[in-house]
Amino acid sequence: MFKIVTLFAVMTSFFMTSVQADEKDDLKEQISDLKEQISNLRHSFSSVNKGINEIKMHDIMGDYAHIEKVRFTGPPLGKDHEFSGDGEKNPLTLTNPLKISAYVFFPKDIDPDKKYPLLVFPHQGVHANFDVENGQLYRELMAQGYIVIAPDYRGSTGYGRRFYESIDYGGKEVADVKAARDYMVDNYAVVDQNRVGIMGHSHGGMITLLNLFEYPDAYKVGFADVPVSDLIARMGYKTQGYRELYETDYHLGESAFENHDEYIKRSPAWNTHKLETPLMVYSNTNDDDVNILEIRHLIKSLKADEKEFTYKEFEDVPGGHNFARMDHKIARQARFDAYKFLEEHLNPSNPFANIKEMEKASYKFVSR
Repeated sequence: MFKIVTLFAVMTSFFMTSVQADEKDDLKEQISDLKEQISNLRHSFSSVNKGINEIKMHDIMGDYAHIEKVRFTGPPLGKDHEFSGDGEKNPLTLTNPLKISAYVFFPKDIDPDKKYPLLVFPHQGVHANFDVENGQLYRELMAQGYIVIAPDYRGSTGYGRRFYESIDYGGKEVADVKAARDYMVDNYAVVDQNRVGIMGHSHGGMITLLNLFEYPDAYKVGFADVPVSDLIARMGYKTQGYRELYETDYHLGESAFENHDEYIKRSPAWNTHKLETPLMVYSNTNDDDVNILEIRHLIKSLKADEKEFTYKEFEDVPGGHNFARMDHKIARQARFDAYKFLEEHLNPSNPFANIKEMEKASYKFVSR
């Protein structure tokens, strides 16, 4: 009898353990499904936000600019690329050129019989998109007579999961931005191909630098505002959560420790020997995103390579990472100085004579 009871107890324990294991597997599967749904919802919300931003764009800039949204193609993925939403995540080799969207802004008073300078404007942020949060800056550019193209290069948000996971940080996204420049030169007679500049903030500043380095004949001038400059250093002082963004399969796929050569290849501070174009760089010592050490490394490298450039290091200016886009006097002076630098090389039709002219374009009134 004792043996029968013992055997029954063992069998019951085994059965319960098996049931518990099945329940755990079911729970894991449910959690995985929920994560998938949340991820898809995030991309849906990004698309909705994109539409709202486009409405705001016309409201903020409509009195200064004709606004178009255009599509062109950048390089294909061209390598095995895994998308996280593909079930078994089979690698895909995609050879068709990737479709890229961009916003094009023409000054309202444009004369179709004349030619105008072009500014290429890569947006800030990893997995972000172009928006008009700093609308005064774009109004200022329109008032001076610049045509602007702002591409939402691969990896940008608002275009679905596949486009988001097509990111190639510091790689083909740089080529996408160059493709935006080429699209404008090839398709608009009002664009002067000999007066093309590029400017960007933060990650957009990094793309600005890499465009100047990789395509020196394409641009007359560049302005990089607090640019991401050294990925090796950046991965050292950022959090593990930030580093994991780059280590995921559809991104760089490895850490800086595992593949430092790849991170160096994508870091402006390690490629300054390629600079041939007039360049201005801004930094701020209290920057809470791009630590000043990154940009100081960039500047030391430029000096070591005996390059000519203009650099302004601001000391603890309010606004930190976004100081030059703020609405205080130091920010307005910083933008004005950057515009004068661009003006030397691009010769816009309506340059600002002073800050008060710039403020009238920014805010429709003159501040004190």
